[in-house]
Amino acid sequence: MEFTEDAVYHFSEDPTITRFAPHVAKTAQVKGAYVWAVPAHRTHDYWFPRQCPRAMAWARPDSDPDDVAKIIGPGGGSRVHAVEFGWLEAIRTVELYVYRFDPAGFRPADETDEPPAVVTESEVVPLGPAEPVGDLLALHERAGIQLRVLPTLSDFWAAVITSTLGFSGIRLRNARS
Repeated sequence: MEFTEDAVYHFSEDPTITRFAPHVAKTAQVKGAYVWAVPAHRTHDYWFPRQCPRAMAWARPDSDPDDVAKIIGPGGGSRVHAVEFGWLEAIRTVELYVYRFDPAGFRPADETDEPPAVVTESEVVPLGPAEPVGDLLALHERAGIQLRVLPTLSDFWAAVITSTLGFSGIRLRNARS
């Protein structure tokens, strides 16, 4: 599967959705009802079962080389995704699908230089049927992203958020304490 800048994407375990209506997400930190999607450069954040907690870190141009060495470490690449052992089987077996949307009408969800998501307040119809994403481990390998499997995410996350690396955490409320 190729993710290109001429679309925005929504990942789901449900391949039968024909319309996306704005809604207030249970975990929303932004007020309002939206349809959420991600630009191509953030699709890898969603190569997981929906409820899977994941902590992600990547080197930025201004990252301290010591932080890169400590957190990303050897093994190649400039990005690492961490998950807990308890999610590994679900990552291997989930049937994940991706929907493509026309980016017109979507706007950045926040004011950062590279927003992690885009939103619209309008109902959206996908550009076509949902497509299977395929083997999530293989996607990470092809993208050169380290996938680290840990007993818990807490120590890793604590190190990441106090570093100079870029980072994102998704569904961390589902992680072990």
